[in-house]
Amino acid sequence: MLVNRILLLVTCCLFLFGASHSQAVEVPQDATKFHLFLLAGQSNMAGRGKVTESDRKVDPHVLTLNKKGKWVNAVDPIHFDKPGIAGVGLGKTFAKAYAASHPGITVGLIPCAVGGSPISAWEPGGYHPSTKTHPYDAAIERTHLAMKTGTLKGVLWHQGESDCKAELAVVYKEKLHSLIRRFRKNFNARGLPFIAGQMGQFKERPWNADKNQINIIHKTLPSEVSLTGFVNSNGLTHKGDKIHFDSESYRELGRRYHTAFEAIQSTAQN
Repeated sequence: MLVNRILLLVTCCLFLFGASHSQAVEVPQDATKFHLFLLAGQSNMAGRGKVTESDRKVDPHVLTLNKKGKWVNAVDPIHFDKPGIAGVGLGKTFAKAYAASHPGITVGLIPCAVGGSPISAWEPGGYHPSTKTHPYDAAIERTHLAMKTGTLKGVLWHQGESDCKAELAVVYKEKLHSLIRRFRKNFNARGLPFIAGQMGQFKERPWNADKNQINIIHKTLPSEVSLTGFVNSNGLTHKGDKIHFDSESYRELGRRYHTAFEAIQSTAQN
């Protein structure tokens, strides 16, 4: 009987804990003080890191748009592309760093990454069969919904692994540049910053020629498309699967994305 009571108490506590983070919250009434960031790409943007207690702590200045299109407190995992698999990603750390450097601002994350999605799924009508989703179309719809209450400030992109094949790598550059143009047109923001992250550099899984080609496209993006950035993955480690970063590496990526974003902003203002 005592054991059953303890189990009931623990269950109730977990329910209340989860509910406190999933309930809708109030957003700033002034849209200029609610800065939005679209998180797009595949699994290393969605995040696959192990979630710890610290990742579940609420920061009142960081919100996320949940699957139902409601603003809630941002606690990892914030993505829902693959329930039970999604974990710590770079988004929350990026947002916390951004909020800390912009007093009075609340950050709204728009998680739209889909694990395993090739860049072809990030075109109008593009379909990803394994998750039965339309990544690009969903991202446009969710971002427009978010923009009813906030101001879109940038797109954070981490993708490429699914296109590391000879027939796909050769067309990746045009598809990536077209994606940026479409985002800017769809959101009526010609100067919308776009930041691409480098794929994992893991010695246990050496890159082939196709992966090197995709990497060069990401790395040279800032010199070819205005107001874009590149974030390196130097020194970061994987979670043991030779594909996905571990939790601390995702957090470091978040900090690097923030540094890259501020650099773009500084350039735009000069």
